[in-house]
Amino acid sequence: MGWLIVPFRLYRLWVAGVVGYLLGCVLSADIAAKLANRRAAERIDLRSVGSGNPGGANAFANLGKGWGMAVVAGDIAKGGLASAVGRAIAGDAGAYFAATTAVAGHCFPAFANFKGGKGVGTSAGTTLVCFPAYIPIDVGLVVASYVWSKHAGKATAVASVVFSVAALAWHVLRWGNGWGTKPTRGLPLYAWATTGIIAYKFFSAPRHMGDRVR
Repeated sequence: MGWLIVPFRLYRLWVAGVVGYLLGCVLSADIAAKLANRRAAERIDLRSVGSGNPGGANAFANLGKGWGMAVVAGDIAKGGLASAVGRAIAGDAGAYFAATTAVAGHCFPAFANFKGGKGVGTSAGTTLVCFPAYIPIDVGLVVASYVWSKHAGKATAVASVVFSVAALAWHVLRWGNGWGTKPTRGLPLYAWATTGIIAYKFFSAPRHMGDRVR
């Protein structure tokens, strides 16, 4: 029966990835816009106003502070939930895979013509399970780089590069990761994959969308 173990593990990993992607496809910005439009005299489509991005920053700018905070919180919670569910289904490998597919689902949601957000909030949520040891570093870097550059894209780029390097260091040196997953090779793979997806979304965005791209 030992020959069944590997296929079963792969099956669980696949299920974790699918669940992560489906959760990622639930866009908090779209939900917030629909709820906000019920109370507004004029309908607001986040894809056609401001930066055109269905994310937290555009929600802040066009729906208001409250809705913007709700979108950011929703994206972070989604990333954390996807990672936790993936971990429950297929262990640490499942957490890393589900985290990656959740970011992919947020950026390329099948139920919204594959036009989603930039994935920053969702990625941040995945670190709650996959890389909690990095959270203090991430927050400090984002704040410092944004204060220095006043540019959300540059701040995210700096944080993403350091995130990728840190994930590799944690794996190689086997440093502690708090309550999170074990720093196996899945950690740098997840970090590189999510960073690549987010970088693609940033660089492929029309120039007029500028900095407001969360």
